Amino acid sequence: MTDVPVAIIGGSGLYEFIDDAESVTVPTPYGPHSEGLVRGQVSGRDTAFLPRHGLGHRYPPHGINYRANLWAMASLGVRQVLAPCAVGSLQPELQPGSFVVPHQLVDRTHRRDSSFIETGAFHVSFADPYCSAGRAVLVEAAARTQVPLTPQGVMVVIEGPRFSTRAESQSFSQQGWSLVNMTGMPEAVLARELAMCYSALAVVTDYDAGVDASAAVHQDDVFAVFERSLGSLRDVLTQAVALLPRNRTCDCAAALNGLSTAHLPRAHENPNPDVPVT
Repeated sequence: MTDVPVAIIGGSGLYEFIDDAESVTVPTPYGPHSEGLVRGQVSGRDTAFLPRHGLGHRYPPHGINYRANLWAMASLGVRQVLAPCAVGSLQPELQPGSFVVPHQLVDRTHRRDSSFIETGAFHVSFADPYCSAGRAVLVEAAARTQVPLTPQGVMVVIEGPRFSTRAESQSFSQQGWSLVNMTGMPEAVLARELAMCYSALAVVTDYDAGVDASAAVHQDDVFAVFERSLGSLRDVLTQAVALLPRNRTCDCAAALNGLSTAHLPRAHENPNPDVPVT
């Protein structure tokens, strides 16, 4: 297997749905990726899987080497990324255990390496942070597997590792934002800088502190709800991999058109052969 066009970034509970799996390590200019990339077959398609937090959840959200993770996947030929994630609900109608395909995000992180850009002027369009084709596929996959899903939402990404205060959570909710998460950035923008498609699939694990004034968010509860959702999550992702278009016609594929790619480190093979290094 020399080319793996689809990848899933998620939790370790998703390992077992990769058929004929093998683990590979890819050298990157940014150091090691979170864990060995597991690659094999899903729905008859070459697919890679990477646990973003590493085995045993050893990397906190702010300690993940996001640049190495995305670079390694691109080096394997990945062009389409599905990114399941745990989120808190900021709106009463989005109940724990439900699924959401966000269409927008708000970045509230502040100490992460969030770009591959090292020199020069390089300003990639990020008005629509998620792949429109990938989002449509996730919605269709949920319908086919009869998993209830909300087809849009705004996800705010906070630095973590702490959960939000009630005041912060209430502020997010009053803005009309739907979900709060700790890992969606810089994953999404790094994928865009490599002209990769990136689509998030959010699993609501709790009501954030500002929604339910009588309770607070606790890690054990979050993990428990996510664990209970793994079966439905695997069903949707398996169907989505089968439905992803083999030929990309979305805007993501043309994200770097007209831009110099001198931001790509020259010490490593260009991870995206569709975009020549100048």
